[in-house]
Amino acid sequence: MCGISGKLYFDPARSVEREVLERMNASLAHRGPDDAGIYCVGAVGLAHRRLSIIDLSPAGHQPMANEDGTVWIVFNGEIYNFPALRADLVRRGHRFRSRSDTEVILHLYEDEGPECVQRLRGMCAFAIWDAPRRRLVLARDRLGKKPLCYQQDGTAFRFASEVKAILQDPQVDPRPDPHGIAQYLTYGCLPGQASAFQGVKKLPPAH
Repeated sequence: MCGISGKLYFDPARSVEREVLERMNASLAHRGPDDAGIYCVGAVGLAHRRLSIIDLSPAGHQPMANEDGTVWIVFNGEIYNFPALRADLVRRGHRFRSRSDTEVILHLYEDEGPECVQRLRGMCAFAIWDAPRRRLVLARDRLGKKPLCYQQDGTAFRFASEVKAILQDPQVDPRPDPHGIAQYLTYGCLPGQASAFQGVKKLPPAH
């Protein structure tokens, strides 16, 4: 597994605090002991903790960018059909710097936008920052094997593999959600989008 997290201010004039991203990333260190990376430019920041599975070289470092640095991704999971997708993208003229499935998602997004998820076969949770469109895309696999939660208020949007990473931002009020806690005590799990904290939700599977 790997750990992903990030923050986006809705006001493009504001700057994401790098120290907040570092705290978010550090809280997920157990998910990715092999490498860590942060992309923090202006109103957006992405962070990644890596467990190296495919392409163990430094070329698989994340956050990962396309050739001109306009589209960035943080990814947790494994795409089983990435060799076939990669071959198709090479035929279309894409050039790769790594052997990772992460880079395949990145190039596929360049061609097909958010609809690229329809062609992925595997377990995954990822976030893509499309700077020219000022668009942040989050996606989770069909069965929800890889976790992804988010929180937003009037100023910012935050996401992470685990709730505790979101709570590293001092702007987030860590108030418990009695309804979510009751669901956990009743069912032994948190169904749907519920979490144990107010305002924090899980991205549903296949979304």
